[in-house]
Amino acid sequence: MAKKKGIGIPGVQPPQNKCDDPLCPWHGQLPVRGQVLRLRIEKMRMQNVAVAVHEYLHYNEKYKRYEVRRKKKHVRVPPCISVKPGDEVIVAETRPLAKSVSFVVIGKA
Repeated sequence: MAKKKGIGIPGVQPPQNKCDDPLCPWHGQLPVRGQVLRLRIEKMRMQNVAVAVHEYLHYNEKYKRYEVRRKKKHVRVPPCISVKPGDEVIVAETRPLAKSVSFVVIGKA
């Protein structure tokens, strides 16, 4: 009897679909570590890679106010997780997979 593989992040369930991608944290050999973020998918124009927007609050010390800042991150999307623009996803940091890709989608939020 095979035991389900976990990635060590509580509250995130493995996807229903199976894949044979070696760069999948659930069914392959890709370890996750570091930051876990909740992002919104903006574009899906590359193969297995999406552009996600990270919106966060930054405190401005001079004016004693918060401002909204945005950063775009390239995230790897495994074939077992289906996402489209506008979806909220949970991503985890991993080793660099390309020049600008260091995050992988681990589930939908």
